[in-house]
Amino acid sequence: MSYLFLIVSILMVLAMASSFSLTMGTGNSFGRVFRISTWGESHGGGVGVNLDGCPPRLHLTREEIQVDLDRRRPGQSRITTPRNEADAVEIVSGLTPDGITLGTPIAMLVRNKDQRSTDYLDNDMKVAYRPSHADATYDAKYGVRAIAGGGRSSARETIGRVAAGAVARKILKMYNGIEILAYVSKVQDVKAENVDHDTFTMDDVDSNIVRCPDAASAEKMLERIDSIRKKGNSIGGVVTCVARNVPAGLGAPVFDKLEADLAKACMSIPAAKGFESGDGFEGTLLTGKDHNDEFYIDPETGATRTKTNRSGGIQGGISNGENIVVHVAFKPTSTIGQAQETVTRDGKEVELRGKGRHDPCVLPRAVPMVEAMVALTLADHVMMQQAQCELFPDETEEALKPNPMGTTVSGHGQVGTVGAGPVSQRVDEE
Repeated sequence: MSYLFLIVSILMVLAMASSFSLTMGTGNSFGRVFRISTWGESHGGGVGVNLDGCPPRLHLTREEIQVDLDRRRPGQSRITTPRNEADAVEIVSGLTPDGITLGTPIAMLVRNKDQRSTDYLDNDMKVAYRPSHADATYDAKYGVRAIAGGGRSSARETIGRVAAGAVARKILKMYNGIEILAYVSKVQDVKAENVDHDTFTMDDVDSNIVRCPDAASAEKMLERIDSIRKKGNSIGGVVTCVARNVPAGLGAPVFDKLEADLAKACMSIPAAKGFESGDGFEGTLLTGKDHNDEFYIDPETGATRTKTNRSGGIQGGISNGENIVVHVAFKPTSTIGQAQETVTRDGKEVELRGKGRHDPCVLPRAVPMVEAMVALTLADHVMMQQAQCELFPDETEEALKPNPMGTTVSGHGQVGTVGAGPVSQRVDEE
């Protein structure tokens, strides 16, 4: 009897083991169909990404990817880290010799060239935790950490995201003309005032080192950053991202809400501390009547549209065809040149003054990072939508289908209020 019990127990353990699989490292992968896994440390040999799920037969060049990496790289201006890296990408798999995607994993590598590990290893930073940095929590979790450059907690990890995001950006543009643009909308309490989400361009964003398309506000932001930087301190703010031409229908109503996935994507960026979709927290100051985005029929296209966009292009977790608008808050950089109280790894209280090369304000370089994570999320949702809802053609009569929604479709809606008065509804929702 005991022998039989042992055999059954072994079989159960084997069955459980075979049903359990672990993807590349805990917390290093993102996406379901269009999936990335990033790797590498700040002061290691290099950093990069494995991208799986890219459609085959696309023409892809390293120059297309390099454009986004150049916007992310360090050493761009006096308000970014002076670390001098070219961040030249190498595509090592997934393409034919003439640059056609194979549908197999695309591996991309950027080699580190300008590491200065002595900035971390030859002083107190080797044993003392930087306040509000990941030093202490990495030690608490793993019992060991990459001291030089912060290892995986460094913003250098985002190179892989931005490289893969450039591929996602290309796919989205080909699919529905989707365009993703981010900009610095706030530095502390200095806000961008005159940005039209329908018309601003990447050239507008990149016209100044702050990456704010409102020139007057950018000048005020730069003055604030400089005043903080010269004191050996750092400063935070908000990056706003707009995705145009997104079709209605992306997302899901419960756990896979589009804004929930966007929140996870953006909150995974180093130094990100807050996320808002549409009006976000400001919407709590309004009543339902004031906050609701009323529908209307576009007189030119006949499509169903919304008069306002306080929902940020997402309702019920599903895109409605309007601009998707999200805001991501970034804290001030934790490594600063001023003295701060902290403790060492072995529990001694000390005073620490940060060394090394660090961004006094992460916002300008966070712009392409946010764009990349939004692009990766949308590309993943486009593929999930194709797999579930567009696998078979909808053969419903045109007259029985819902009127198409959004900025990129044509419909058959009727302009002008129909009927003598408001339509009454009895709604019994929990």
